[in-house]
Amino acid sequence: MTTVRQGARALRRPARGLLAGVLMVVFLTPFYLMLRNALMDSRTLTSPEWVWWPSTMHWENFTSLFSDPTLDMGRSLGNSLLIAAITAPLSTLLASAAGFALARIPVPGRGVVLGLVLATLMIPGSATFVPTFVVVGSLGGVNTLWGIIAPGLFNPFAVLLFRNFYLQFPREIEEAGRLDGLGWLGLYRRIALPSSGAMLASLGALAFIDSWNSFLWPLVIGQDPASWTAQIALSTFLTAQTINLPGLFAGAVVTITPLVVMFLVAQRHIVEGIAHTGLKG
Repeated sequence: MTTVRQGARALRRPARGLLAGVLMVVFLTPFYLMLRNALMDSRTLTSPEWVWWPSTMHWENFTSLFSDPTLDMGRSLGNSLLIAAITAPLSTLLASAAGFALARIPVPGRGVVLGLVLATLMIPGSATFVPTFVVVGSLGGVNTLWGIIAPGLFNPFAVLLFRNFYLQFPREIEEAGRLDGLGWLGLYRRIALPSSGAMLASLGALAFIDSWNSFLWPLVIGQDPASWTAQIALSTFLTAQTINLPGLFAGAVVTITPLVVMFLVAQRHIVEGIAHTGLKG
């Protein structure tokens, strides 16, 4: 029996390695295709003959992105970076504060507020899109970066995750803070918030990715090219009369690079943060 178990364990390692290799190829194939197509010219890219890698790499496809007089790609990337850099920390911090209040502060009506937060998750975004546009537009938010940022600062899903996390917070630590004279704000700022570093990092990274990939809302609010984000600028390659496929793929490589870097940096925190929410198993 022991020999059979040892044999099974010996077979698991190469099987896991093979599975990991297959999954790696599957996940990396889209990145390979994007980079390959971005380094081709239009004739080779549209040719029926398959080419694994271009014999002549056209790096000018990347430089032409930032030299095109009809498209300010650099400014669009800067707008996306600014919006995501503001939205991610602010929305995560607000969700953390709201989650702490719903989990620890015994105030009347706390259950009603929690029910309203849950209700917002059940309402499709298409139902609130027009009212949100009317409100932001009446406040002068059209063609402004704050008009793009403001509606994304409230994340009900993150609020619920933080509430779940703070419900597991040890009462002993809270009581020790009480003995030191801390109020609710002090408990949150000095004890609860520093203890939720993994959650802050994981949800902040996810908020950054979501903000960076946002398309419809920035498209409707940012009607002026000066307030375009990278995703809107990239879409102009498809709406032009002549589609520049190498330029389109070069733009895709440029716009996806910050997300890849963000994921590589924060992947460990994302896993830890989700594991600490109490939703595992």
